[in-house]
Amino acid sequence: MKAALLTRGPTRLLLAPALAVLALLTGLAVGAPSADAAQHTTAATSAMAVTSATEAKRATTATSVSAVAEALRESPVYVDPAARAQLSAADAATLTRQIKDADKPLFVAVLPAGYPTKNLFTDLRTATGITGLYAIRLGADFDARADSAVLPQAAVRNLVTSVKGESDATKQLDDFTDRALTNMGGSAPSTWGSSSDGAGRVSTAALITVGAVLVVGGAGAYTVVRRNRRRHEEEQRAALEKLRVVVDEDITAFGEELDRLDFHPAQAGADDAMRADYERSLDAYDRAKSAMAEAGKPEDVRAVTEALADGRFSLAALAARRESRPLPDRRPPCFFDPRHGLSVADATWTPPGGTTREVPVCAADRTRLADGRDPEVREVDTEHGRRPYWEAGPAYGPWAGGYFGGGILPGLLVGTLLGSMMATPAYAADYGSGYGDFGGYEGGDVSGADFNSDDFGGGFGGGDFGGGDFGGGGDFGGGF
Repeated sequence: MKAALLTRGPTRLLLAPALAVLALLTGLAVGAPSADAAQHTTAATSAMAVTSATEAKRATTATSVSAVAEALRESPVYVDPAARAQLSAADAATLTRQIKDADKPLFVAVLPAGYPTKNLFTDLRTATGITGLYAIRLGADFDARADSAVLPQAAVRNLVTSVKGESDATKQLDDFTDRALTNMGGSAPSTWGSSSDGAGRVSTAALITVGAVLVVGGAGAYTVVRRNRRRHEEEQRAALEKLRVVVDEDITAFGEELDRLDFHPAQAGADDAMRADYERSLDAYDRAKSAMAEAGKPEDVRAVTEALADGRFSLAALAARRESRPLPDRRPPCFFDPRHGLSVADATWTPPGGTTREVPVCAADRTRLADGRDPEVREVDTEHGRRPYWEAGPAYGPWAGGYFGGGILPGLLVGTLLGSMMATPAYAADYGSGYGDFGGYEGGDVSGADFNSDDFGGGFGGGDFGGGDFGGGGDFGGGF
C-alpha cells in the first residue's frame, strides 16, 4: 500500500523514470558479460564510424552555415577545420563540458578569418533553430548575439566588451563563457545529450547504488520543486497586490476623465467619428477592468495598461474633434505619470545620478522642464517610502511595458533601478522576457525561424552585415 501511495500523483512523474532506470541498471548488472561486451564493442565501432563520417562531412563543408548549425545542434562548441590552430581539441572539449554542465543554451563557433560575415548571426540562428546565446570567434575577432529571452542586448554588449582586448582565443572564450553562464537564462537543448562520455565498466553494486539514489533523489527533488513553486507563487501574489493599488488608481483616473468630457452620443453636434471615439474609450475602460479582475500575476497587468493607453488616445481624439482641433498623433502617455494623458512631445530629462535621455511628456510637464522645474512624477509605495515608479520593484516592468511598449522602454529606463532589473534573466523568469517580450520561447527551445531578427541584426562591432565587413564602430564599442 505504501508503495502504491508513493507513486500516485505528481510524485509518480519523477519517481517512475527513476524506478525504470533502477530496473534497467540492475538488469545490465546481472546480464551476461559476454553479450554486454559484444554489444559494447559493436556500439563503439558504430559510433566511431558515425563520428568519422560526420567529421569528414564537416571537413568538406567547413564554410557552410548549415554545417556549423548542424554541429551546434549536437554540441555547444564548433571549431572549423581551418581554425583548429585557435582552439585545441582538448580546450574545445573542456569548454563543451563546462557549458553542458551549466545546462545553458550557449553556442560557441570558432571560424577562420576569411569566413563570410554577411548575415552571419541571423543565418546561423535560423539554421540552428534554437533559442540561445551565440558567440563567434572569427580569426582574431569576436562578437555575440542572443535571443532577448536568454540575455538582453545590453548585457550581451557588456559581455562582448569585457573580453574584446583578449588576443588569445582560449582565454577569451573561457572568460566569455564563465561570465555568460552566470548571467544568461534558459536551459541547454535536449539534442546535446549528457556531458559524460560513458566510457568504462561499472560494478553491479555501483549500478544498484545509482539506481537507489535516483529513486530517493526523485522524491527529494519533487519536494524541493513543490516548495520553490509555492514560494514563488506567494511572491507573485504579494507583488500583484501591491501593484493592484497603482493600477486601480489608473483605472479610476481614466473613468474620471471619461466623466469629465461629459460626452453623450445623442447630443447636438455629435457625429459618427465622435461616437466611434467614445465607443472605443468605453471598450478600453471595460477591457482594463476585466483584465485587472482576471490578473493572477504581475505580468498580466500589461494587458490592463495597454487597454488604458488605447483608451487615452481615443479620448484625446474625441476631445480634438469636439474642439475642432487637428487630430493628435498616436503617442505614448506621459513618461512621468501616464495618468497625465497622451504625450505631446519628447523632452530632454536627466534623472538624479543618471544620464540624459529624451522622454515623452505631457504639455504641463514640458512647460515645467522648460522652466527648470521638476516634473510631476508618479510615486508609489515602497519599503523605503514613496518613490518614483522607476525606482520601485520589478513588478512595475509589465505595468510600464503596457504603456510604453518594448520599442522605447529600454531607452526611457536606462540607468534606473527598474531598467537594471528588467535587463536580467531573473526578471524574465518572474515577470516575462524583459522589455515588452512577455512569454514566447525560452532558452534552449526549438523555435526554428520564429525569432526576433533584431536580436541578431547588425554587423560585428555594430556594423552592417550587408557590407560583408567586420569594420565600423557602433554599439559594441569600436569595430574589429
